[in-house]
Amino acid sequence: MHYWCILPLHLTAADKIKIDIVSDVVCPWCAIGYKRLSVAIDELKLNEKVEIVWHPFELNPDMPREGRNANEYLMDKYNLTEKKLQETRNRVTNLGKETGFEFDYFAEMKKVNSFNSHILLKYAKKFNKQTELKVRLQHAYFGERKDISQRSVLREELLAVGLNADEAMKLLDDEKEIKAIENEEKFWRDQGVYAIPTIIFNNKIARMGANKTSEYKEILKDLEKELN
Repeated sequence: MHYWCILPLHLTAADKIKIDIVSDVVCPWCAIGYKRLSVAIDELKLNEKVEIVWHPFELNPDMPREGRNANEYLMDKYNLTEKKLQETRNRVTNLGKETGFEFDYFAEMKKVNSFNSHILLKYAKKFNKQTELKVRLQHAYFGERKDISQRSVLREELLAVGLNADEAMKLLDDEKEIKAIENEEKFWRDQGVYAIPTIIFNNKIARMGANKTSEYKEILKDLEKELN
């Protein structure tokens, strides 16, 4: 198992397993990784014994507000042929189906700037709605062909999970909130996070990428034994 020395970002009751997830809304492997983790939690009946906190990481931090065609962007970034990109997409789509997450890739799909979504996820944490909003945004982007960089879309998704959209949307222009996300992104980069999702259990066991459900279960079973 991989161990890190990292700073504790929040306190968790002694009867809870703390799970920090560093990820991006527009990361397909983050969607798959969380689905696999959630399956592990469900199968072990640990829903009441885990506390999940989401942390920001941008796959495309320099993405312009208007975004770029996803196919063109990925082929340029990773030097992929159209055939190779399609093979990768097919693999991701099939893995998503196996865990219950639907990917709907289409020709006009954009890679978008996700910074504002991270501000809203920080806001949602205050109301214990972080995971609900995160999953809603993932489905909106990957499964419903929505541009989650658009403020109108973000407002809709806030309302969909029962949050105060007027209050939350004001934060998108708040310099303090913007700086807070920038600082946290830097914190995780400084900790050595370079691949997402990075899932950290009880501040000591870290897993990068979308691990198998069975692997998450082994970690959770060991940590459950340590609960007071």
